[in-house]
Amino acid sequence: MTNKIFKLHPIFYLLLTLSTASAVFTSCGGEDNVAVPVAGISLSRVTLELAVGGSEKLVSIVSPDDADYDIEWSSSDNTKATVDANGTVTAVAAGEATITAKADDKTAACEVEVLDIAIEMVTVAGGRFTMGATTEQGNDYYNVELPTHSVTLSSFQIGKYEVTQKLWETIMGSNPSIFTDDDNLPVENVSWNDCQTFIKKLNAATGENYRLPTEAEWEYAARGGAQSQGYKYSGSNMIDGVAWYGNNSDERTHPVGTKWSNELGIYDMTGNVWEWCSDRFGDYDSGAQTNPIGATTGSDRVFRGGDWSSFAADCRVSLRYGIAPNYRYKIRGFRLVRPI
Repeated sequence: MTNKIFKLHPIFYLLLTLSTASAVFTSCGGEDNVAVPVAGISLSRVTLELAVGGSEKLVSIVSPDDADYDIEWSSSDNTKATVDANGTVTAVAAGEATITAKADDKTAACEVEVLDIAIEMVTVAGGRFTMGATTEQGNDYYNVELPTHSVTLSSFQIGKYEVTQKLWETIMGSNPSIFTDDDNLPVENVSWNDCQTFIKKLNAATGENYRLPTEAEWEYAARGGAQSQGYKYSGSNMIDGVAWYGNNSDERTHPVGTKWSNELGIYDMTGNVWEWCSDRFGDYDSGAQTNPIGATTGSDRVFRGGDWSSFAADCRVSLRYGIAPNYRYKIRGFRLVRPI
């Protein structure tokens, strides 16, 4: 019998070669079947300060970009701070906790400090008032308090008390004040610029939008807002009842809220420490205004209310001064406003 040799067509050789190569590639672990391991993980924050009730979302950053992973979040102390599956940290109580993100066997941590921040605010209903040296000011006024003019304001909230040294130190970690024997003394020896730094950190910790009052907001609140009785000082025509000033202070500040409040329940808007306002200092305009924010030029910033060393005439609700925003002295502090 004759042996026959069969020859394959060249196209079958090509198909056989491609099939073999594909099988070899797949058996070696083609890229479609390989899970890329996590090389490292980091977080958007390594430290975080939050007020009780505040929250912030942490963002995890995993390398390489094409790694295959799931993030596991955990807190070292859920009584202080919790974290959800999306990395949102919520402050529960004053103290410290470590938030950890884990991807495969790689971890990253954020140290959280929960701050005990309590700021009592008074709501001031919006309204219209006459700003400047109105008739109850008598002959004590200066030209810088003129002309009187009509101002309309939206509602806002203002601090019931001046910012205390306790609150300042909680946020800033230090105390610049000269009189320091009581945590409830108003913070002083702070510049306008220092106040801005404090407010920025406070807002980051609380998620709020605190700021300094405008000069118009300050005067409206000092006069008692819509409940104003037309007093010369904030809350009374009898300055000794509402203010620590030159005649009764023993040449120092006193704990906030130890004199009478004004018509709105706000304390120390007369005396104790001068209070910074947000506005640039400038001349008044006689025209009616709505939510004014002060002069558009100039560098000096407004301060109001008188201090522990002031004469009574310098504690009136319409008196106003201005000074450089970097100037510090033991007679100046501030209070906060929060928009509604």
